Amino acid sequence: MRKIDHRHAHALHSAEATRQIERQAQSGLPPNTLMQRAGLAVAQLALALAPHSRQIWVACGPGNNGGDGLEAARHLQQWGMHPVVTWLGNPALAPQDAETAYQRALAAGVTFTQRPPDNPDLCIDALLGLGAQARPIDGAMATWIEQMNTGTAPVLAVDLPTGLDADTGVTAVTRVKAHHTISLLTLKPGLFTAQGRDAAGCVWLADLGWPEHTPSSIADTHPETAWLAGRPNHVSRSHASHKGSYGDVLVVGGARGMTGAALLAATSALTAGAGRVFVSLLDEGSLRLDPCQPELMFRGLESLDLSQMTAVCGCGGGDAIQSHMAQLLTESNSTVFDADALNAISKQPQLQALLSARAGRLARTVLTPHPLEAARLLNCTAAAVQNDRLAAAQALAQRFACVVVLKGSGTVIAAPNQVPFINPTGNAALATAGTGDVLAGMVGAGLTAGQSAFQAACEAVYHHGLLADEWPATHALTASALSRSI
Repeated sequence: MRKIDHRHAHALHSAEATRQIERQAQSGLPPNTLMQRAGLAVAQLALALAPHSRQIWVACGPGNNGGDGLEAARHLQQWGMHPVVTWLGNPALAPQDAETAYQRALAAGVTFTQRPPDNPDLCIDALLGLGAQARPIDGAMATWIEQMNTGTAPVLAVDLPTGLDADTGVTAVTRVKAHHTISLLTLKPGLFTAQGRDAAGCVWLADLGWPEHTPSSIADTHPETAWLAGRPNHVSRSHASHKGSYGDVLVVGGARGMTGAALLAATSALTAGAGRVFVSLLDEGSLRLDPCQPELMFRGLESLDLSQMTAVCGCGGGDAIQSHMAQLLTESNSTVFDADALNAISKQPQLQALLSARAGRLARTVLTPHPLEAARLLNCTAAAVQNDRLAAAQALAQRFACVVVLKGSGTVIAAPNQVPFINPTGNAALATAGTGDVLAGMVGAGLTAGQSAFQAACEAVYHHGLLADEWPATHALTASALSRSI
């Protein structure tokens, strides 16, 4: 069992792949082995989280997730703890493994009750797990969830917090908000995106002996659904280099009243390592020198060779960006399209065709939409995007043959015919104006340094979030401060 952190990459498996892996693993083991392993892992973590507990409430559902909880209660009882079990199951109707776990818990002297204890020291949510979609959450189960969420005791969820979709991270109206989640056998994508991070708390993995003790063919026949991104390797710069070694970034944006967005993107491109940064502002009456950032060079778009630089387009572009989009799409070979550039593309089929055609000439392209911008490109609602963020990002990547960064909690990075990545860093401090412009500039710096579009996107998103995670709690995070801290 290990705690999941963002230093290492981790494979993520869908609910269906996990069920198939479980069936194959069980076929090579004695009956009840996986449930016993799961219960032991849950009990060990519970003991580590609350070693001095006087009373532990184990809320068990009627299926195999409940069986895991029953096995955990048995171990806790044998270790001298005081678990109290509320069980929604029936021995005559329960799955075979769960019924066996019930009998073992009874034999161990575990206390069963119909009413949860009033002031437990730890709550264990073993209600539904992967069975969340198949069962309604009402009656006693809903009441118990409310008691967990409003109580003072920490909550440990078994496999998944009840009410959380394993694949999408969408939560039901009634759901458990856990402090810790012990994911069994595999890690699931829903734990790390959409509402998953808020619902799951700190995530742990108990692999139950897979893949070490099961046939390697299981890993081959059930490949990962996504990857949880890990810390990128730091690459030191050669002493024998110069500004030309790290490329030129051109930021195109900053329509009237929105100059700040372009400057934020330009500053972040510069501090992220671009050799030179040019700014082409769409407000012709605006500044031609930033006294706070004199390294930025202001130029008219017509004076620049777009084929020789990485363009970051749309930051504060407003409607003014539309007249330049055809040129940017056709002349720039390395481009980040953000904000108003994406809105312009969504409105004009001819621009969408030009975007799709970029892959044919091996141009590197990264789109960085938030959910509403993604919805406009997919001709759907933002809610539909959020209901399956992985699918939405992959659909955009396939449709436009480019890399897509779908921003939000658990940002998704997708590319055509490639397993997507979910980013583990970042927090709500980034929910402030301009942080998306900073990210666009960081992606641009990676592209102009020679990274592939997917690598540039993954590394920029990771570092962008990490800056927020490491931000001092005593200081407000603003986009300008973020851009200067890269």
